[in-house]
Amino acid sequence: MDPMFTFLIIFLVTGFVSMSAALSAGAINKRPAEEKVGKLAERNTQVAIIMAGNLAALTLIGAMAFGMLNLEWWIPLVCMFVSFPVVHLLVMQRLLGDVKNLILMTPLVIGSIATLYYYW
Repeated sequence: MDPMFTFLIIFLVTGFVSMSAALSAGAINKRPAEEKVGKLAERNTQVAIIMAGNLAALTLIGAMAFGMLNLEWWIPLVCMFVSFPVVHLLVMQRLLGDVKNLILMTPLVIGSIATLYYYW
C-alpha cells in the first residue's frame, strides 16, 4: 500500500475521533447546571469529562502535527476547520448525542494515541 495513503487514513481517523471527542466534551461542559441530571451532575463525572476533552484536544494536536509532517499542508487545515467539525455536528452529534459520543470516542482517542506513536 502506498505510504501516503496510509498516512492519510491514519490522520483522518485519529483527527476525526479526537475532534469529535473534544467537541462533545465541550458541549457537555457548556450545558447549564439544570440540564445536568443524574450522573452528569456529580463532580467526579464533570472532572472525568474535562480530562477526556483535554486528552482528546492533545491527541488532535498530535494528529495535526502528524498530518502536517506527512501530508500536504492544506489537507490537515481543511480537515481541522471544515471537515471534522461538519461531520461531527451533522452526523455524530445527531446520531448519538454528546454523552454517548464522548463515551464511544474516548477509547478510540486512546487507541489513536498508540497509533500515532507507532506510525510516527
